[in-house]
Parts: sequence; C-alpha cells; structure tokens
Amino acid sequence: QVQLVESGGGLVQPGGSLRLSCVASVSTFSDYDISWYRQAPGKQRELVAIITSGGTTSYVDSVKGRFTISRNDAANTVYLQMNSLKPEDTAVYYCNARWVAYSYWGQGTQVTVSS
Repeated sequence: QVQLVESGGGLVQPGGSLRLSCVASVSTFSDYDISWYRQAPGKQRELVAIITSGGTTSYVDSVKGRFTISRNDAANTVYLQMNSLKPEDTAVYYCNARWVAYSYWGQGTQVTVSS
C-alpha cells in the first residue's frame, strides 16, 4: 500500500504563488507516474498536471504557463509550483500515483485564491 501526503495548500491572493508537495511512502517511487488533480465545490475532479516516471510533463490548458510539476525521486516527492493564481484555481488538490494497474490517492490539500 502506497501512502501519499500532500502539503503546501492555503489561502493566497490572486496573482500569488503556492508550492504543493506530495510525499510518497514507497521504495520504487521512480517507477510511478504522478499526477495532480483538483476538485472545486460542485465540480468533477479534473487532471491538472502529470509527470511520468521518465520525467515527461503535461498540463491542462487552463494552467499552462502558470503551473510547473517536478519530481525529486531521491526524496520520494513531487511538487506543483503554482504561480499567477486565479480565483478559479480554488479547489482541493490531490496527488495520484500510478504504476501499471495500481493507483493511489492522497487526502488532498485545500487551495483558496481570494482577496
């Protein structure tokens, strides 16, 4: 069983920045594709960004140029750097780790963008 722990959420003003972290308790972390999802109240969970085991990244159009996903396999950690935050980025952000048929979720961290 893989445990994922997200941190770094909080309240930030529009235009501000936050960096989310996702730490995984697994020895083969480098084999996993890691994604960040978000879910706003009343909306479906959506994929925000993904970084593969090989380091390839992809983003949803709404965050391109503002968010950066990265990983440090030695620290079993994936980051989501979020810049130029907008009120519509407000959501609970979840980390997901996937390897073959296995998929694990963290508990989520709240991000609120408001003045």
